[in-house]
Amino acid sequence: MEDIDFRGRRATLIGLGTRTHVALARYLVACGAVVRISERKPREELAREIALLGDLPVELCCGGHRDADVLDADIVFVSPGVPRDLPILETARRRGIPISSEIELVFARCQAPIIGITGSAGKTTTTALVGEILRAAGYTVHVGGNIGVPLIERVDAIAPTDRVVLELSSFQLEALRQSPWIGAILNVTPNHLDRHPTFEHYAESKFNLLRYQRPTDVAVLGADDPVAAGFAPRCPGRLRWFSAARSVAAGAFRRGDELIARDEEGEAVIARVEMLRLPGPHNILNILAASAVARAAGAPLPAISAAVTSFRGVEHRLELVRELDGVRYVNDSIATTPERTIAALHSFDCPIILLAGGRSKHLPLDAMAETIAARVRVLIAFGEMAEEILAAVRAAPGSAALLTRRAETLEAAVHLAHALARPGEVVLLSPAGTSFDQFRDFAERGQRFKELVWALGETGR
Repeated sequence: MEDIDFRGRRATLIGLGTRTHVALARYLVACGAVVRISERKPREELAREIALLGDLPVELCCGGHRDADVLDADIVFVSPGVPRDLPILETARRRGIPISSEIELVFARCQAPIIGITGSAGKTTTTALVGEILRAAGYTVHVGGNIGVPLIERVDAIAPTDRVVLELSSFQLEALRQSPWIGAILNVTPNHLDRHPTFEHYAESKFNLLRYQRPTDVAVLGADDPVAAGFAPRCPGRLRWFSAARSVAAGAFRRGDELIARDEEGEAVIARVEMLRLPGPHNILNILAASAVARAAGAPLPAISAAVTSFRGVEHRLELVRELDGVRYVNDSIATTPERTIAALHSFDCPIILLAGGRSKHLPLDAMAETIAARVRVLIAFGEMAEEILAAVRAAPGSAALLTRRAETLEAAVHLAHALARPGEVVLLSPAGTSFDQFRDFAERGQRFKELVWALGETGR
């Protein structure tokens, strides 16, 4: 989008139910815009967001998107959670009203080089690690997008010499018409098919990250993922790769027990696998991806090595909560797809009690069910999709020896797991579904899991 002088302009924000739009409203008011927020939910369901708005001079219209709220605007900003094909937005387009988003405004106003990272899995860990590497290299770094504090709040204070690292979801990318200096697509597997009409539409949304790059920009692709790797012929920018299975011409890869960086200057060892603190083979891919991105951004090898060997991960992603009576309790609430749960299950070599459930994304469960049957001792399914998971697992080969239980709530699931766990086992929350049946988001679900685990007694199951 073009940079706009918002003084006196009427800006309508579609959707309030995200911290991003609260921050955007605050920013637009500071820029002199007349702000209206249109929200389909009733006012009584928005107490937290309304409290965050405080005494901000905005007009809040709840209970549905009225035509006048949108068609009277000079510009419309759409929340990532709102479908872009709403009839009222189609009408606005036909009338020539610009439709944008918070992330597009960040791209328009940010003076620093932007690094964008997307993928169906691993993007949060990779984004956070790239930020840590660049800090170790001496840069002032701003991490945001789909994680952290919305960058629109401080975009005007970001210096040209800083670095910005954005985690970007398919919702943020589907209408983006600008690409970052360095963009990484880690992997593309079925996800959010409750929102995207087809997998192809979802994949093309991901490719928007790279679609508008210049020849001097850099595209980093996961060589081990067929969809991500398949984007290579269409990338306008210079290609870099990462792989845990083979060497690459430029990027980062695993060779035996070593992680290797390779570019025009040659190749060097980043670290040995036993030096890493992140568990699981999927995190080796995330580390390789972050190394390839950071190296393309100019980070020296010592900074990369120091960061990847000290990085312990991100909250709610294979996060060790505590060890109690010889049992480890691990919070992987971020796992909202079967693929993420499969990756989590492959991160442990001991017996697992798996807590899975939530709200279904209507994704295939067969591969996850087979992995559960092979690697899990006890499955406790909870929430709306409990029966869907149980049915898939019962149909999987080798599931006869698996102990299965049903719990209505996460609290009941945790107490049941505590009663069944044995020393040396892992109780793993890795739901494979969204949190929206019982929680606001995956972070609230993960926080509740941690509270429940810390409330467990030391003895006497």
